[in-house]
Amino acid sequence: MNKLALYCRSGFEKEAAAEISDKAAQCGVFGFARAPENSAYVIFECYQSGEADRLAREIAFSSLIFIRQMVVVSDLVENLSSDDRIGPIIDCYRQITPHKDLARSLELLVETADTNQAKELSTFCRKFSVPLRQALKKQGWLQASAQQKSGLFLHIFFIASNACYVGYSYADNRSPYAMGIPRLKFPHDAPSRSTLKLEEAILTFIPRAQESKRLNETMFAVDLGACPGGWTYQLVKRGLFVYAVDHGKMAPSLHESGRIEHCAEDGFKFRPPKRHKIQWLVCDMVEQPARIAALILKWLVNGWCRETIFNLKLPMKKRYQEVCRCLELLAQGLQRQGLKFSIQAKQLYHDREEVSVHIALKE
Repeated sequence: MNKLALYCRSGFEKEAAAEISDKAAQCGVFGFARAPENSAYVIFECYQSGEADRLAREIAFSSLIFIRQMVVVSDLVENLSSDDRIGPIIDCYRQITPHKDLARSLELLVETADTNQAKELSTFCRKFSVPLRQALKKQGWLQASAQQKSGLFLHIFFIASNACYVGYSYADNRSPYAMGIPRLKFPHDAPSRSTLKLEEAILTFIPRAQESKRLNETMFAVDLGACPGGWTYQLVKRGLFVYAVDHGKMAPSLHESGRIEHCAEDGFKFRPPKRHKIQWLVCDMVEQPARIAALILKWLVNGWCRETIFNLKLPMKKRYQEVCRCLELLAQGLQRQGLKFSIQAKQLYHDREEVSVHIALKE
């Protein structure tokens, strides 16, 4: 197996291909990417055998921006018969180099791409997973306990009912969600669906064990471009007091919470009140990414906040390059000030033509 299947948002295949090519080159691995337009996946084929497995272990999944899931896969298994799809899949797994690890594989995921066309396969995938899982267990695979942190997840990635990629991902270096997509429920009392973007960002960037420590009722936050309050809602729900900055109106329910102060100001001109120490800054303003990056850098350098989640809107053609440029400008600006920090970026499922970024200053 010398290929990686990389899931992404439909329309961002070129960005995912450019990203995996860069990451592979940094590891000294070379190959070529096939990125079918609007397919929601990329196949990266390495020139040397075993290098796809190496990339799946060495490229930190958390460092990937446009890639939702990273799976080592076989050649495309085609012309599967409706009478026996399972046999060829088992044969394919028997050829996997780390075959000894299949006994301690944890779970089977039968998946398809995140496109309207591919979603027609979803019902088939759900039904097929039951007999396939039983067949794999008869081979002595999928025997690991749920508590086991290392090992493999087995993936079958169907692009048609008679064609699939057979592969695996590493339990400690993958998205924890099927198809790389978290299933979030829209809160009935939230002011807008944009609230799911910040909820997913918090789930992605903040470890669950640290969330209550880093987001709680003792803290103050600023939401730039807050109207009508989708992002403010997520902070208030976690107990923070929020300065909601926007000329537009905020949802009445947020005012009723007693946890916000509406500041009818320009987000680029607003300055935080001196009477409170602001821990968090969030921002979902529609503006050029470089201008948003400069604004966030000013807040961090001036000590106006300690942690931030913000979005970079990407209407331009060279989207991957623009994100890299903004992240580099932020990192260089913080380094010049001698600040220690962590920075993460991800195109989340609930993002559209944008990327979410998280930066935390360290002591």
